[in-house]
Amino acid sequence: MLIWWFGKAVETEPVEFGLPQPAGICTVPQTVASSYTCLLLLRCHFPPTGPLPAGGACCVGPVSCVVQMAMQLRWKSIHASPESPERYPMSQATVDPKLGVPADEEVTRVPDQDSAESKFEYPGIPDTCDGAEAVVWAEIRISQGTGAYPITSSTTMGSGFNAAVQNGGVNLWDEPLIFMEPESEHSSASFCEGFALAGGRVTNFTSGQGLVLMKEVLYTIAGKRLPVVFHIGARALTSHSLNVHAGHDDVMSVADVGWGMLFARNAQEAGDLALIARRAAENCNTPFFNVQDGFLTTHTVETVRLPEPEFMKDYIGAPADKLMNLMDTENPVMTGTVQNQDSYMKGKIAQRWYYDRVTPALEEAFELFHKKTGRKYDFLLPYRCEDAEYILIGIGGYMETTEVTVDYLREKGIKAGCVTVVCFRPFPMHEIVTLLKDCQAVTVFERMDDPLSSTGNHLTREIKAAFCDALTGQMGHEPIDRVPRIFHGAAGLGSRDVRPADIIAAFDNMQKGQDGQDYFCVGIDHALALGRTDDPDLRPSGGFSMRGHSVGGFGSVTTNKVIARIAGQVFGKDVQAYPKYGSEKKGLPTTYYLTIGDEHIKTHSELEFIDLLILNDVNAILANPLAGLVDGGAVFMQSSHSDPGEVWKRIPQHHKSTIREKKVRLYFCDTVQIAREVASVADLQMRMQGIVTLGAFLKLTPYADSSGMNDDQVMEGVEKALRKYFGKRGERVVQDNLTCVKRGYRETQQVPPEMIATD
Repeated sequence: MLIWWFGKAVETEPVEFGLPQPAGICTVPQTVASSYTCLLLLRCHFPPTGPLPAGGACCVGPVSCVVQMAMQLRWKSIHASPESPERYPMSQATVDPKLGVPADEEVTRVPDQDSAESKFEYPGIPDTCDGAEAVVWAEIRISQGTGAYPITSSTTMGSGFNAAVQNGGVNLWDEPLIFMEPESEHSSASFCEGFALAGGRVTNFTSGQGLVLMKEVLYTIAGKRLPVVFHIGARALTSHSLNVHAGHDDVMSVADVGWGMLFARNAQEAGDLALIARRAAENCNTPFFNVQDGFLTTHTVETVRLPEPEFMKDYIGAPADKLMNLMDTENPVMTGTVQNQDSYMKGKIAQRWYYDRVTPALEEAFELFHKKTGRKYDFLLPYRCEDAEYILIGIGGYMETTEVTVDYLREKGIKAGCVTVVCFRPFPMHEIVTLLKDCQAVTVFERMDDPLSSTGNHLTREIKAAFCDALTGQMGHEPIDRVPRIFHGAAGLGSRDVRPADIIAAFDNMQKGQDGQDYFCVGIDHALALGRTDDPDLRPSGGFSMRGHSVGGFGSVTTNKVIARIAGQVFGKDVQAYPKYGSEKKGLPTTYYLTIGDEHIKTHSELEFIDLLILNDVNAILANPLAGLVDGGAVFMQSSHSDPGEVWKRIPQHHKSTIREKKVRLYFCDTVQIAREVASVADLQMRMQGIVTLGAFLKLTPYADSSGMNDDQVMEGVEKALRKYFGKRGERVVQDNLTCVKRGYRETQQVPPEMIATD
């Protein structure tokens, strides 16, 4: 028996992705005897003209049932009357209907970054966000719905879309958004298939095992020429152990399903490529993946320029104008048939007509995006390759680290270069050969390991195959007479840190020629690993870096995001902020990093050179806490003591020596006591101790003073940032956090330098 429950949706607080849903949800139990029975029951309950709640969430069991439900939801969205009260079941009073977000969630423009004299029509809206937020910004405006199942590290993308739905959001064409959480990632892909079959613009957010579980459906979506876009937080697959962090195992395992595949290096590119992938997909009837590194990009806050809604509306176009409803009874189309020996091969090969259109569609999407925004993308992004003798090629976030390392090596006289692969499918074989054919050696970095392949991992194999064809003048290549030596290695598996030292080691290995290791790894202690020698400080000139040590649950990671937003939106700086923690997180050590500069921060590696060290809990440090602290830097620590002498007395002698030698400034405050006194909700007492350090940050750094703003103006900016992250919990919580910040600013004390010098 199926039980359908439709009621009025909650109008206030957004619903978190993966949690029990509010009213406005239908559920199909998985225990139903058969998918076919479910399909019939759905038909009976929801005839083509029958009611179905737009804007609601839906949880469904069997796959065919999910596909059917998606088509029904799409039908309703097409045929709902604009005047019908059922079309908008949620209050629109506090929602910007054009953006699908709460009206008070405004985007602050930074005057000195937002030049009115830009030669580009749509330079973007200055903001700070992570890669997941950049994707959500685009998708809740251009799409009509999503089917998604929560899985780390893509969950924040799904929760962001669902929050827009629960707040009554509509897209740029005033269509209510639809969110559905089925029983698994496989079912969520089936939902997207059904939604697209009925002519809807749909998306999905997934990662790791979830993506692999979808694989069966991914082939079907491609075969039916459904131009959907799925967003992937690329993650290592469980093999000898579970890892929820960055790896390319998952995306490379589905590289053969007939989808286009784009890779972002940072938050800006994640949002931009979401739009480029969508335009290309719909112009060639081919689905696309938009991939970013799990955690390392999905959860890293950076300075970005968000695409303007006006630009997105023009660049993507209305769904009704771009998509075909294959379920339109007035114009029947046959799809998903059974084909035997006489016809299957004909249909399979005939699909190459569509795939021949993918490259031109991407070229057009890249070109138009650059013309309108000024941000240039291509199949490959070469850097200083014109005269390069040694080139490193790879995919994802560590390629920006490679660019600054190349600059460093150039200063030392080494003709280094690098190439970032933006588009892996279709693979740009001709461009690869053209870029690499004249250099002495090439190194391929890959965030995975396929040990039973005798020729290397996926990217390495593609490059070697391209050169093989070029040697023989096949596949449209101009014949070449030599191939550079190709080295390859595994880097950054499971979010293992990839440092400038690792990249330098790879270039050193290339220069050894025949004596170099054909295959290697970096970043670990192993017989195959290249040793680290030189590990330079490659932060931007004049940049500021901070490292914090805390415990999961103290609110420190969120505080770091708030600081980044203030530095970017209030003080007009470029920022990069990200955490490091294990899958267990709460109650165990957490490290967080922040870099502030006057230009885009390319170095995506853990900070070994820092200006400020924050110790939220000294027990969270497993090694030397002062490691990497520059001369004249500062330390802020949690202390229950109010007397500077007592604080100084309790510091171990060997740390005292380091503090004196480096002339480190030492500050302290009882963040725990402040949180206990201020938090009006008991369960926030622990979390609020982290936000107190924001006040300390404002006091210890020069940004507030150098901005020319008074204290009231600074706190106004702080309150806006706090409202972004805590506004959904109510005004009292926002004000409690603001009070914590102000007290942290007032009550932070310094251990007198003379006390440090004389003891």
